[in-house]
Amino acid sequence: MDNNTTVENQAEVKNGIKRLVFAGIAILLQVAVILIIQFYFTAQAEWFAIGMRLLATLLVLFIYNGYGTAATKMTWIILIMAAPVFGTTFYLLVGLNRGPRMMRERYEEVDKKLFALLPDGAKAHETLSNADGRAANISHYLHEQSSYPLYDDTAITYYDDATKGIEAQKEELRRAEHFIFMEYHAIEDAESWHAIQDILEERVRAGVEVRVFYDDAGSIGFVNTDFVDRLEAKGIKAKVFNPFMPGINLFLNNRDHRKITVIDGKVGFTGGYNIANEYFNLTHPYGHWKDTGVRLEGPAVKNLTAAFLEMWNASDERGSDDKSYEQYFPEVPASLDAQGYVQPYADSPMDDVQVGEDTYISAAEYAQKYVWFVTPYLIITDEMERVLGLAARRGVDVRIITPGIPDKKIVYSITRSYYHKLALCGVRIFEYTPGFVHAKMCVADDVLATCGTINLDYRSLYHHFENGCLYYDCDAVADTKADCEWMFAQSREVTKEYIDPAIHLRLWHLILRLAAPLL
Repeated sequence: MDNNTTVENQAEVKNGIKRLVFAGIAILLQVAVILIIQFYFTAQAEWFAIGMRLLATLLVLFIYNGYGTAATKMTWIILIMAAPVFGTTFYLLVGLNRGPRMMRERYEEVDKKLFALLPDGAKAHETLSNADGRAANISHYLHEQSSYPLYDDTAITYYDDATKGIEAQKEELRRAEHFIFMEYHAIEDAESWHAIQDILEERVRAGVEVRVFYDDAGSIGFVNTDFVDRLEAKGIKAKVFNPFMPGINLFLNNRDHRKITVIDGKVGFTGGYNIANEYFNLTHPYGHWKDTGVRLEGPAVKNLTAAFLEMWNASDERGSDDKSYEQYFPEVPASLDAQGYVQPYADSPMDDVQVGEDTYISAAEYAQKYVWFVTPYLIITDEMERVLGLAARRGVDVRIITPGIPDKKIVYSITRSYYHKLALCGVRIFEYTPGFVHAKMCVADDVLATCGTINLDYRSLYHHFENGCLYYDCDAVADTKADCEWMFAQSREVTKEYIDPAIHLRLWHLILRLAAPLL
């Protein structure tokens, strides 16, 4: 491929940005229409006002008795009761979190076939149970609720920098012999991606099957609408997840936030970084960009393969592309460098189980000495806030690293609105002063860690398709801890500032907290 960072590519990105602006305007127009209906019809037609109040009351009862956190329920209830037409319509568009029934059924059908190809992980679970029953309980939860098993025969490497991760990724891509799967929330049609696309095209010419899958909302400002067609013209199979078309789309709010690369079913990568220049500090829109990832080699890569094929096949209303999946799950020998245990997993909004949040909560409950979190956004439920505060009060060293330079100012303000209660409980808050930290991970007691795509915010924990990797008793845990210690040294601790903030700031934070579950 000719790396045209050129007038053509610049025009394509501009077209993507124009599409994003158009989508934003379309959404605002829809909101305006809903508001007009709200005020006009309720004023002109008494029967309409009564009907909407009745519908709003029924919806409030449904929300109150349904699944979800108390904070989320309260926000929706207040909005619906204050503005029945707008609140009801907005809830149907954004608040419903499980997608249309037909889509849920597609995921269930595909998952049933895919998860049957994964091992049961019983042997690894038994040995972990004998070594650490509390860690085995977390693993048991992940297997039971997400169907992804535990492995004790897979090597894991931690990368403290996205550039290190992507360079290792490119090295493995060049070695691909059978298939390459890549799934990312955002792909930018620029230098970072061009270097990878060159490799993918070369592998296609060598007879390797290559698939690329990306989220439309995540990439809307980075690529043009013909990006898929241009990849297909090069022999790369490509799909876009959930095209961003404002309208009556009950699935619009659920995005694919996963980051997965699988090579031949033997080597896999995941972590916080997308394939865009800013993630590798080729550009610096928010200071130094800090991101992390992991590499897996061995049988546990099957979990990543299953996660990719789930999205590739279930998200398309035309049905499954793959009539059988066995060829993508080769028998892979145990890695000679395997240590401890690894458990790649994925989370989906198609059910009522918050696997990502529950895993973070379990890590905090597991900790006896310390538990440290790194997240770009801190917008958590009351339940998780209580767990973190309780851990700190029982003497655990609980710390959270957030960005020093925000990418979204309003979200940054909401993130800071959570500092006060946490700081009162003894949780220590650090802001990464060199720039924007985009890593999503935690580490506890020198033995257990996670790394993946799951932010500590409502969108990741409740609305998006996500994935992560739990690892235990291996060098990667020590490397994760060391990286956190490096970040602490680069960060400013702000705990004391938020123990007793100014009255006006506290009031502003209370208002922001009310809107937090909707973001």
